[in-house]
Amino acid sequence: MESLGGFGAALLIGLENLFPPLPSEVILPLAGFTASRGSLGLVEVILWCTAGSVVGAWVLYGIGALLGRERTRAIMNWLPLVKIEDVDKTEAWFHRHGKGTVFLGRMIPIFRSLISIPAGITRMPLLLFTALTLAGSLVWNTVLIVAGYALGENWHIVDQYVGVFSRVVIVAVLLALAWFVVARVRSMRVHKHSGDDAAA
Repeated sequence: MESLGGFGAALLIGLENLFPPLPSEVILPLAGFTASRGSLGLVEVILWCTAGSVVGAWVLYGIGALLGRERTRAIMNWLPLVKIEDVDKTEAWFHRHGKGTVFLGRMIPIFRSLISIPAGITRMPLLLFTALTLAGSLVWNTVLIVAGYALGENWHIVDQYVGVFSRVVIVAVLLALAWFVVARVRSMRVHKHSGDDAAA
């Protein structure tokens, strides 16, 4: 960031969108700390990082759009334990709640990146997607950058607190996935036993 300036900050955040293991909770407070040293202006850093977020989201939106609805359904149908009905329900849910999901998703680790793909698959209007991504990213980026700016050399403290939030999200996702697998396996067993009884 010191060598490339605002463009370097935007580049890092754009890559963070494409590669979620790159943690925004580290990059953004560090950008704020860099601004506190006078290398960049605070507002400048926020604008550059938000631009990087939007560009990274555009790339993932494009991947989702290229993948398309039919290819997605074919892939999901190929996966074990997943039914086409699950895809249809998810798609219908996204059509109902997509706006809020894209906006709030920009402030949730993991989902920050992934939410752009279903938006592309369902062909959410690009202008609307951009506006929601811009708004959500601006909130998230501003909070973490300002925190890093205010904490100065202690900017790394932000990662400690946001890291807890990230771990909670990961655990919640894993628990939801485990619940889905267990429920689906039980359902398949019930249907199998019902079929066997009927045949008998």
